[in-house]
Amino acid sequence: MIGKLNHVAIVVPDLAAASEVYRSTLGATVSEPVDLPDHGVTTVFVELPNTKIELLHPLGEDSPVAKFLSNNASGGIHHVCYEVEDIHAAIDRMVDEGARVLGDGKPKTGAHGLPVVFLHPKDFCGTLIELEEVGEPRIAAAG
Repeated sequence: MIGKLNHVAIVVPDLAAASEVYRSTLGATVSEPVDLPDHGVTTVFVELPNTKIELLHPLGEDSPVAKFLSNNASGGIHHVCYEVEDIHAAIDRMVDEGARVLGDGKPKTGAHGLPVVFLHPKDFCGTLIELEEVGEPRIAAAG
């Protein structure tokens, strides 16, 4: 059911400093910050040849990543995101399998403008999982 790894999300205490580490030290292409009020985060994407790194920083005191950062002052890996063809079919399968879909169980628009849901980490080996609908599977070009 799951497709490619879309991104690994890392919560950071200083978004500008973290962006600069990826840009200057590691030589990566880094996007501009984007506020996502519906998710309570500001996000930056680091583009890699085979996936992305999402740098997250709390947007407001009610941010769901604020508590994570208060418990992990240096930041750390927050979640992994996998691509799915059909978010509603994925939700139905997760519920049928006994997995917990967080929030109200309905997709929200994610950072890429596509529908996403999060799955409870206790159901997935201690890892918070994000599923993102991308439609038809994307096949990497031969090269």
